[in-house]
Amino acid sequence: MLKGLILGVLLGVVLIAGSVYFYFSSGRAPVATSASPMPFEKTLAKMGQQAYLDKLPHPEPQVPADETNLISGAKIYKENCAVCHGLPGEPKGAIALGMYPPPPQLFQGTGVTDDDAWESYWKVENGIRMTGMPGFKGRLTEPQIWQVTVLVKNADKISDAVKKELAAGASAPMSMAAPESKPSPPAAKKK
Repeated sequence: MLKGLILGVLLGVVLIAGSVYFYFSSGRAPVATSASPMPFEKTLAKMGQQAYLDKLPHPEPQVPADETNLISGAKIYKENCAVCHGLPGEPKGAIALGMYPPPPQLFQGTGVTDDDAWESYWKVENGIRMTGMPGFKGRLTEPQIWQVTVLVKNADKISDAVKKELAAGASAPMSMAAPESKPSPPAAKKK
């Protein structure tokens, strides 16, 4: 009886592993950003991410959430984050619309204001696999990452000065962003 049970369990594991392999190797898995998610994709990804984050240390922000750091964070955010995560009062951009999973719009709704600051810090520093979220370790300094972190943590209560900094240059006309190039004059004909 025990032999049959063990054989049944092993056969079940082999069948499941074979089915998963077939699902991916036969091209049935959705790979386009516009495709619907795989079965249990969101649940498993969130569960794995949360289990990993729960094991990490939970440091307090290394910069205060004062006006100076929020404005500095706004400058860094505009340059590195806004293209995907948006700006206050602005619609999603083309890049954010084409991503899966869609990046959270950090100045609309809750954003990440309900996340602990250390968690947002970790995500900015390390990125998140298979989401399009890059890691900024080595590209931004630790204080810069904390400045962005305190900005998005406090996105629901930023001052007008911080909003003004975020809005500065946010809606540059396309003609300013990419100046129109003029065709070069026709080459002179050789005689």
